[in-house]
Amino acid sequence: MEDIRPARIRAADADRERVATTVQTAGSEGRLTLDEVEERLTHVYAAKFTDELTALTADLPRPAPPRPGFPLTRAALRQHPALRVHLAVVVAVAVLVIVRWAVLGAGFFWPAFPMFWLAVSLLVHARVRSFRGSARTAVPY
Repeated sequence: MEDIRPARIRAADADRERVATTVQTAGSEGRLTLDEVEERLTHVYAAKFTDELTALTADLPRPAPPRPGFPLTRAALRQHPALRVHLAVVVAVAVLVIVRWAVLGAGFFWPAFPMFWLAVSLLVHARVRSFRGSARTAVPY
């Protein structure tokens, strides 16, 4: 009779670092004593398989997913060419309405209204891109 066991998966350095961060966070929150943190970190860096890593954090709460920050950053603009195009259009339209306002006599600053909605559209576009990007890169525990 054959022994059918699931194959064990080797742990990568990234897996060890993720678990080490979880253990260190638990220690900083007071969930583990300093001795427990040191002991678990020793086991984390000695672990060869992912099931060994899972056992080291089984009694700890899972870390909360990071909250998205301000969506329109240089990194987001580098990563999504569509955001760069959108930003260029917003800037061009804003310049045009300001020039028109100045040419027509510079009374009440009405360009503030279209510029506000252009900025809102750009921020919504960036937020949607950030949510789509985080959904694709999410790693299950």
